[in-house]
Amino acid sequence: MFPELKRLIEQMGKDRGIDREVIVKALEDAMLTAARKKLGPDVELEAHYNEEAGEIEVFQFKTVMEKVLDPDLHVSLAEARRALDEEAEPGDSLGIKIETSTFGRIAVQTAKQIIIQRVKDAERDNIYEEYHDRKGELSNGFVQRFEGGNIIVNLGRAEGIVPVSEQIFRESYKRGERIRAYICDVKKITKGPQIILSRTHPNFIKALFDVEVPEISEGLIEIVNVSREPGKRSKISVKTRDKDIDPVGACVGMRGTRVQSVVQELRGEKIDIVPYSDDQAKYVCSALSPAKVNRVFVDEENRAMEVIVPDDQLSLAIGRNGQNVRLAVKLTGWKIDVKSESTAAAKAADGYQSLMKIPGIGEATADRLFKAGLKSVAMLAAADSEQLAFIPGVGEKTASMWIAEAGKIIDQEAGGEKGIPA
Repeated sequence: MFPELKRLIEQMGKDRGIDREVIVKALEDAMLTAARKKLGPDVELEAHYNEEAGEIEVFQFKTVMEKVLDPDLHVSLAEARRALDEEAEPGDSLGIKIETSTFGRIAVQTAKQIIIQRVKDAERDNIYEEYHDRKGELSNGFVQRFEGGNIIVNLGRAEGIVPVSEQIFRESYKRGERIRAYICDVKKITKGPQIILSRTHPNFIKALFDVEVPEISEGLIEIVNVSREPGKRSKISVKTRDKDIDPVGACVGMRGTRVQSVVQELRGEKIDIVPYSDDQAKYVCSALSPAKVNRVFVDEENRAMEVIVPDDQLSLAIGRNGQNVRLAVKLTGWKIDVKSESTAAAKAADGYQSLMKIPGIGEATADRLFKAGLKSVAMLAAADSEQLAFIPGVGEKTASMWIAEAGKIIDQEAGGEKGIPA
């Protein structure tokens, strides 16, 4: 039935990467199914692969009986001793080999279908395990076809899919074109493993730099974070523990060769590489590059920063449609409020003047409050007397009075806005 079975098993395992035991089990199960089709569901059967003979042997087990009640289940004691085991006793279970050539065409066809299905299932399991272990890696393939906007990619032994949501806007491909993508997920579905590929994932850039920059793959440089607007612009922050290595320079490469390789793969997406710093104010300033920053005011509690830039740098810091500051926010995790020097100065002047509305606060005192970070009546009203008492020349009693007066001014202004008489 299966000529040169041993060679067939070895060849199939080699070609399809399937364990020999899986193929043998599939063959045994297929032969059992074929035998049951011929002999019925009630008989007791076993199938074993005989490697020496190069065949799947099927045995029907019958119980030795003094008197045979069911020929499919029983064998007489005389027959058992004559043909099977001369020492047989009533109650013994003896295996009788069945000639597989007697199974018939339909049974054989069923067996073949079972083998084909088992082999396919084993292939799918192997592919799933292989690609599940490769999650987070780059994958190269060729565009095979398009399905509802999704790109189906030929990866060799498997197919991958780049969903519309994982494609870079305005990027287009033709059938047969090479495509490189990031393996972001592997799912088990009825048709087999579904390998989800992405060209928009932030880690796609990480993986590309890992290939282009040996210092990253060797662990000398670490990509701390990536913020990305696919197809437009990205920012990555890098750091190193080795003081002799310039992490930004290593990622840029000689004459920009390394970063340009990544840009070409992303078809022109701009990439800013900034140094990471434990000094978060310095980190935010770097993240806003190429804009220059004059000074930063940090609000640790709300994880927010007010960044002051020269007037001619404001549009550069914010970026087109707010892109530069938006990417900096994603990269650093800080809320960033960018203001020009003139806007900051006007705001400061307003706050300075509002402080001098409080009885007992002149220019000199307003200067001291400003230096302590209390730059408006609202900030003074929100302070506590102990905080103010640390300012030179301010006692706790005076501080309490200023806070109370600041609160009255806030209430008056709020009432005025609502049309309520002060």
